[in-house]
Amino acid sequence: MRFNDIGRIMSVCKRQSCFLGLFFLAALLLSSCKSTKVLTDVAAARNKEFKGSVKERYSALLNVSEKEIRNEKLYRFIDEWMGVPNVSGGLDKKGVDCSGFTGLLQKEIYQRQVLRTARQMAENVKRKFEEELKEGDLVFFDFNGQKFSHVGVYLQNNRFVHVSTSKGVIVSNLKDAWYYKYFSRCGAVKENLALQP
Repeated sequence: MRFNDIGRIMSVCKRQSCFLGLFFLAALLLSSCKSTKVLTDVAAARNKEFKGSVKERYSALLNVSEKEIRNEKLYRFIDEWMGVPNVSGGLDKKGVDCSGFTGLLQKEIYQRQVLRTARQMAENVKRKFEEELKEGDLVFFDFNGQKFSHVGVYLQNNRFVHVSTSKGVIVSNLKDAWYYKYFSRCGAVKENLALQP
């Protein structure tokens, strides 16, 4: 074997390695677009695997048609935070608490500034009956005997996203007996809390 032959063989190997590397990178990127990451404690959805696009996964989780998933930015935001652990006072993907997550979501998706604690938020919403809830409204709970100690963001079909103390950012069912027992208030963020450009 001559020196030129070795050079050609190495050149072909480098191109094949580059091609294989690009192939695996493309496969990784495509698989992340069709993620199965959705954490929920909704009884009917526990241990189910949700596949497909954000619209496909969240329509299945919320038990609504894909057409009803109109605010794709909201569900992409939730998807990015899904499973982030509960950390009291946290405001980043290393850890976040319920009011911190609610505040970040309201600011990013709806351009609204909300107060920092669940109690402050509860005292500053336009109150609604639960039948009037719309996507983006806030839902409040009284855990451990403390008034308005927990907050989540209503989605659709009685589902809401919040930060569970044990599971982190998760989608739950408002009508689940455990949550409903502690459900205490709901309402819309007041329009005067919209961020000024």
